[in-house]
Amino acid sequence: MAGGALDRLRRSLEDLAPVLDASHNGIVIVDHRGVVLVYNRAAALMLGDRPGRQVGRHLSQVRPEAWPEFQQILRTGRPHIARRIEFPAATIIANRNPIILDGQVAGVISVFQDQSAYEAIVSELESYKELSRELEAIFESSYDGLYITDGRADTIRVNSAYERITGLKRGDLIGRNMRDLVAEGVFDHSVTLDVLARGRSVTIMQNIRGGKQVMVTGTPIFDDQGRISLVVTNVRDITELNQLRTQLAASRLLTSRYYQTLKEQQHYERALKDMVVKSESMARVLRMAVKVAEVDTVVLIQGESGVGKTMLARVIHQMSPRRNAPFVKISCGAIPESLLESELFGYVKGAFTGAAPEGKAGLIEAGHTGTVFLDEVGELSLGMQVKLLQVIEEQSFTRVGDTRPTRVDVRIIAATHRDLKELVAEGRFRQDLYYRLNVVPLHIPPLRRRREDIPALALHHLARLKQSRGVDKRLEPEVLDALMAYDYPGNVRELINLVERMAVMSEGESIGLGDLPGEFRAAAVSGRDPLEEGLGLKEAVERLEAQMIRAAVERSSSLAAAARRLGIHPTTLWRKMGRLGLRSSLQDGNTIALLQ
Repeated sequence: MAGGALDRLRRSLEDLAPVLDASHNGIVIVDHRGVVLVYNRAAALMLGDRPGRQVGRHLSQVRPEAWPEFQQILRTGRPHIARRIEFPAATIIANRNPIILDGQVAGVISVFQDQSAYEAIVSELESYKELSRELEAIFESSYDGLYITDGRADTIRVNSAYERITGLKRGDLIGRNMRDLVAEGVFDHSVTLDVLARGRSVTIMQNIRGGKQVMVTGTPIFDDQGRISLVVTNVRDITELNQLRTQLAASRLLTSRYYQTLKEQQHYERALKDMVVKSESMARVLRMAVKVAEVDTVVLIQGESGVGKTMLARVIHQMSPRRNAPFVKISCGAIPESLLESELFGYVKGAFTGAAPEGKAGLIEAGHTGTVFLDEVGELSLGMQVKLLQVIEEQSFTRVGDTRPTRVDVRIIAATHRDLKELVAEGRFRQDLYYRLNVVPLHIPPLRRRREDIPALALHHLARLKQSRGVDKRLEPEVLDALMAYDYPGNVRELINLVERMAVMSEGESIGLGDLPGEFRAAAVSGRDPLEEGLGLKEAVERLEAQMIRAAVERSSSLAAAARRLGIHPTTLWRKMGRLGLRSSLQDGNTIALLQ
């Protein structure tokens, strides 16, 4: 084909490059020879490629499995529409069309979408449809009459039981305002208007046109701002009054459950404003926290250091009925053993030398009517564990130097990064206290097991830095890739500290790979193609060996455990670590950190 037409095509695509790169769909364009002119970011990510390495190369080198069909389109000029294609990284739906310039095929454009995402959306939509059908069936199968208005008293739903009981037709009611219906004499009085005026459930006897007398109970449903968004009215014929005594409680319980479900969803959405959650594993933890927040029971939060145990404890407190009372955090491992009892439980006048003349209230007492958060509860001595057990079981404690117990009303939330079952087996933690704390266990997964949260956490903290300190930086895409590749032994705390350090120390308006510490760049490099980097087989094998050893040791409590993970003898592991330049050091007696 003419070179001028091809040059025009290339210039047009160069101008459109930013627009194409912003597309959610994958876009690949080749010229009449099969050379890649466009391979946008979505295409690279969807197909598991590294962005920016495909343009200028022949498609047979980039995607050899796709080249035969592109070649056929270049030869025949006929498009391939809605083709379902499976790649190792994704299954896509693609439309491939010839590009015609001056009457000739100048190239091929392929626009495609990740089928797995589409199928997930379809599945979710079907689930919502099924739920809607189920709710409609429940609504219509209710023996009680149900009459629903919005917060302005406009009628929006009426079930068939209501028509049967009252003799009124839903076609004459839906869309009508209750005030107009009362004014027209359809009802002598409206329970909906009473509920809107009083802001609570109301039960009245109601006379309906035609001589019917019914008992109606109106229940308000509130939105996030505390305004009434719906009024649900249950209707019973007065002739069934005898049965109503037993059935009304069940009806109210059902309404309460619906309201509780709505309330839990509202609390979950409110909690998302405090915690950045994208992964399903963390979303499950947060939903459990929302559910347990309303119940005044003991919660045990487990997870590695830095995963956000304190933040989750605060979220539970803020969603609980004690939200307006104190939240007292006690770092059990940070208070010296000699001071721990007096700090936790306080002391009376003259309890010991140096005591304040008037005595002192302890941290437990400071949380009266509120929540006491015992961070790193596994660090408590056995003596302190006995006193804590008394607080949980009897809601009382004894101050240092006192003989009388002091009553206290607190909710206990405990947290630890240690395996309490293991401590119980070793005799370092009381079994009875373990079972009292482990009423509702919540386990926060480490950041390496919920990598979907990493970009959201990084961008969220960057936005907070902009708001609080005026530091306006952006993260380059390759930095986010590198952040996703790292294992984060320090979890969320390590990620947040890293983002803050890079934001403060980086030059210019963006944060690039050069601003990352070496171990993060190494993690990013580890995912590259060894052949493209020019590595020989020996170097590539050594890199993989070092990665596996580093991962096994970081996730194990001892070298012997790491060797078992790898299926080798501990002596062999130690020798390989020395050969690869890796060394280990013990922290807290059982955690191994690798330094290169």
